[in-house]
Amino acid sequence: MEQKFAVCRVAVAPLRAEASDKSEIKTQLLFGDEVEVLEQAEPWWKIRNAYDDYIGWMDFKQLKVISAQDYHTYSVHRFLAPAEVINRLTAADGSAFYLPASAQLPAYKDGKCFLGDDVYQVDFAPHDVTLSDPLKDLRQFSFFFLNAPYLWGGKTLFGIDCSGITQSVFKMLNIKIKRDAIQQGEQGTTVDFLPEVKMGDLAFFDNAEGRIIHVGIMLDANRILHASGKIRIDPIDDQGIYNPELGRYSHKLRIIKRFF
Repeated sequence: MEQKFAVCRVAVAPLRAEASDKSEIKTQLLFGDEVEVLEQAEPWWKIRNAYDDYIGWMDFKQLKVISAQDYHTYSVHRFLAPAEVINRLTAADGSAFYLPASAQLPAYKDGKCFLGDDVYQVDFAPHDVTLSDPLKDLRQFSFFFLNAPYLWGGKTLFGIDCSGITQSVFKMLNIKIKRDAIQQGEQGTTVDFLPEVKMGDLAFFDNAEGRIIHVGIMLDANRILHASGKIRIDPIDDQGIYNPELGRYSHKLRIIKRFF
């Protein structure tokens, strides 16, 4: 197959493990995510997300084919939808799109963004990641998701998982990390002791087999923001996360990593 590129043209799209509506949702693509098409079995295309190399299947109708030049142009994720509930785009036919926080605005310029030859009016002030200050902005971006419901594979305010929030928040801070907790645990620099933690460090937790299965954002050496039923803040110590509602530890601490 000739190399083909595309871009997500809906606000949120499921990326599935297999070419079936019944298949597990591994993650979500957001508006403006550019992809490489690896295989076609219509109505399903197997794609690789350019941002984090994640591979899965999605309905081709949620993608717009673009040129190789546009694919490489869109790979500069500078302007994003901000941490706001309403981020409205207006299409050429007057219809509206409402984008989740951290969705990118491809080729943004003079109040417009582009998906190939489709032009969208941006009816909000975009977030420019080059102006982000992690130490100043991390709290605002992470707290935006507070109380959002847990959703396996989710990446939006209306459903998000543990590594979805870390990737989305860090994307808005102009720090690129992988999608899954186990992948993120292989990045960054190790923090040796809990008292040395700084806000924005990521803590990783493993299961009985020693596999990393959970991640959260450290607010300080004693508190962590993470996804457990919803995005919540819980106490943490050397053993792990303590859930006051359950009256027990819910996650066993494995390692802490620093990214900035």
